[in-house]
Amino acid sequence: MKIFGREPAVILGFVSAALQLLTAFVLPLTSDQVGAINAIAAAAIGVWTAFVTRAADGGSSLHSAVLGFSQAGITLALVFGLSLSGEQTAAIMAIVATGLSLFVRQVSSPKAVGRPY
Repeated sequence: MKIFGREPAVILGFVSAALQLLTAFVLPLTSDQVGAINAIAAAAIGVWTAFVTRAADGGSSLHSAVLGFSQAGITLALVFGLSLSGEQTAAIMAIVATGLSLFVRQVSSPKAVGRPY
């Protein structure tokens, strides 16, 4: 699986290096902000990978990847100044998980169970 003809790790490495370059010369970002941006980029690549390979597992890896992306997105928002309580964060993650379950349920089917012998 490739993105723009390159392995996902190469793309992620380029994004990280480009962000470091921009931070050094243009953007006044803290190391926490750079880390959060790198985390969301890694999570986005994870979602892409899970999306293009979801047929093998019925969508469960996509579900996990999108949950991880959501958590990274909340972290990114918090690092950039969004103020959320623990209850608000939990409510956001609950609605994301429930929505994903509705979607994944539509694209997955139970495995055939064979005889144990």
